[in-house]
Amino acid sequence: MQLLVTRPQPQADEWVAALRTHGVDAQALPLIQIVAESDPAAAAAWSTLAAHRLLVFVSPNGVKSFFALRPAGVAWPDGTWAAATGPGTSLALREAGVPSAAIIEPPHDAEQFDSEALWRRLEPLSWRGQRALVVRGDGGRDWLADRLREQGAEVGFVQAYRRTLPLLNAPQRALLDAALAAPASHWWLFSSSQAVDHLRQLAPQSDWSSGCALVTHPRIATTLRAAGFGSVRSVRPTLDAVVSEWRLSIQSTSASDQRP
Repeated sequence: MQLLVTRPQPQADEWVAALRTHGVDAQALPLIQIVAESDPAAAAAWSTLAAHRLLVFVSPNGVKSFFALRPAGVAWPDGTWAAATGPGTSLALREAGVPSAAIIEPPHDAEQFDSEALWRRLEPLSWRGQRALVVRGDGGRDWLADRLREQGAEVGFVQAYRRTLPLLNAPQRALLDAALAAPASHWWLFSSSQAVDHLRQLAPQSDWSSGCALVTHPRIATTLRAAGFGSVRSVRPTLDAVVSEWRLSIQSTSASDQRP
């Protein structure tokens, strides 16, 4: 039984390596390709960073793409917070040189790592008259920006990258074909609804009624069920939670196979 990790690279390989240390037969099958293509405002934002009270980052790829535009010698300004929707994004911020004291993130025991969980940390702070900037890919939800505006903040957006349909190489295509041919021998790990949409584009004629998936957010579960996936289990987006749910899923599958 294999677990297919659908995150973009390099996060897919990082998750695969971590899962394998726990005995999970994980394979990377990235279903989102990240293209580091930013609008001019992303590069220009570095010159006005100190004028912002808050920058919001929604993914590790957003951090890496935005910091790739940082002018030489420019440090993260004092008095500016960096908000992250989850631990992977927080880690990317620290690796980019943002002081831990400047990072705001959901609690490590949060049920979900998303804008709603982050807002519970941001809501008690004073935002009237403050400037905030959301760093993201093409598109995305405006929910958090709307909450900040309701509290009196001036909110802008910059695009640091694009998410596209992946161009599968030969081994990745073979892995997808194997999963389509033997759905009972594969589980999927989804952390994005867009990855589900891309899977349906890559295999448009497939019957997903025997498909089994672990998902890290209820919205992804809704997308998968609409696509016809037969078994969908929600799990917190942490390594320990995924490993634990994976083991339960395998036990459940084995028990079902043994029933007369």
